[in-house]
Amino acid sequence: MSPLSSSTLGSELCSSSDTEADEEPRRIFDVVPKLEDDEGGVIENIKRADSSDDLDSKADGGRRKDSILKKKRGRPKKPQPPQSVMQVKMTKGRSKTGCLTCRRRKKKCDEAKPTCLNCQKNAVVCEGYTPKQVWRSGKDRTTEGVYWVQRDSTAADSLTDVVRRVSFTVPRGLPFLVDGIETDVDRRFLDHFVYNLSHLFTLHDDSTNPFKDILLPMATQHKGLMHSLLALSGSHIVAEKRDPVFNERQDYHFAEAISTLRANIEAANEGAKEPEGGLIVEDPTVASTIVHCLICISQGTTKGEHRDHMNGARELLKLDRKSKNPEFQQFIWEFFMYHDVSNSLTSLDWRPVNYDDPSLPNFVFQATIQPQSGVVLGVIDGLYKYLKKITALRDNIRARKAADLQPVVLYEYLSEAVSIDAEIRAWESKQEPETSRWLAAELYRQCTWVYLYRTIQASKPNPNLSAAVNAGLDCLRAIPRGESTQCILLMPLFILGCAAFEETQRPDLEIGFDNLQAYSNLGNIKPAKQILRRVWEMMDAGDERSWDWETIMVDMGLDLLVT
Repeated sequence: MSPLSSSTLGSELCSSSDTEADEEPRRIFDVVPKLEDDEGGVIENIKRADSSDDLDSKADGGRRKDSILKKKRGRPKKPQPPQSVMQVKMTKGRSKTGCLTCRRRKKKCDEAKPTCLNCQKNAVVCEGYTPKQVWRSGKDRTTEGVYWVQRDSTAADSLTDVVRRVSFTVPRGLPFLVDGIETDVDRRFLDHFVYNLSHLFTLHDDSTNPFKDILLPMATQHKGLMHSLLALSGSHIVAEKRDPVFNERQDYHFAEAISTLRANIEAANEGAKEPEGGLIVEDPTVASTIVHCLICISQGTTKGEHRDHMNGARELLKLDRKSKNPEFQQFIWEFFMYHDVSNSLTSLDWRPVNYDDPSLPNFVFQATIQPQSGVVLGVIDGLYKYLKKITALRDNIRARKAADLQPVVLYEYLSEAVSIDAEIRAWESKQEPETSRWLAAELYRQCTWVYLYRTIQASKPNPNLSAAVNAGLDCLRAIPRGESTQCILLMPLFILGCAAFEETQRPDLEIGFDNLQAYSNLGNIKPAKQILRRVWEMMDAGDERSWDWETIMVDMGLDLLVT
């Protein structure tokens, strides 16, 4: 290489810079002079060409100072063009729309969908693309949370601490606190059951109500029983307020309750058994069958819909089972017996369980139990055993009537009736005197005697019968309208009505039905009143068939619980 002088090199650079900058500014970046390794120290003597500032200073008489370039290894830097002609090269940012695999591998992505071709070509799994973030207003972002996440410093990024913002949607849903209570309508059903409905089926007040103290806590642990209670409450609300939303929700709870009840019974049939061979049936399953009987009462069903539930309760209770909750067992047996015996008073074919069976619990008629503890009247205090005997006597007399046999009342029937009459006369209520419970107990005693008289005697007016009906009406008028004893008055009202041959007795009975309707609004009250009016029509016509109100109900196509 031939030596170059500083003046020669400087003039060439200046000339090239001045001429080519006007014509094509970008060419200076394309042409780079190549210098060989300095062997003779020539580069050390190269001086920088005069700049425009140096020339101006010379013109003013100033003295130019030459600067000597230091020796550098390798290729020299590209000569920098004047600022006026140099164009800054803008660095294009990295694309953030490529697939996750290419971005992680720091490869250019062709962004093909659903998987990029670059990943396919390199035989790697394409992880897809980041979901596109849609802008949302501040109001719509109220359910969004923002977190700051710090990456690991060992990541592939050149920065040691990279913080990125991640937004996500916070789930607002929470699990249900109690199974079965899922909507605002369900909560209203529950409140209605607690504060309005639970006292309509028992004599107990709020402090000792078994529906709230026993069944409701049990229902919080058993979804099927909770559906049953909500269906019962919903049926009572729907009967008063025809709301499609309430009706739909009540149907839902009823369907769920029936489905769960069937599944529990099937599981009991296929599951483990007690050592004595009896099925292990849980208390909530037994309770659900009783609640479904009450649903039929609340809805006012008249086609015998209650029979399946009564049969189910009967079979479950007859099993040799030991409940872990003695209070529940006492309550459920008493409540079932009340409806079991009452149902036989208005049905041709329903007959009570044989409560003298030694395999059944022996606490039903224990004298040690205080009558005040009963949830209804007539069971613990023993009146219902007289009703059961009268029903059996009535079946025998009906059979002789149907066969047209004479005499209709045999001697043995009369002897049995006299024995029952003596027991009723000797019976005394253990309730506190002059209280609403005592008045209701006396009303039940009068109705039991009226039921006996209407069974053994012909269907026609009689002074003794009229006196017994009037005594019952006196007790009825003395019972306060708002007392809990109103819940057990339908059956005695019906029996008194079937013996009210005198028209002057019927207005008080009509008022009694109206008061009961206003108090409970249960659906079976109106059909019972309809049956009674039909019996009165036959009484006034002198029809002997008015004796058999059970057959009158069959002829009317009605089958319901009058309780």
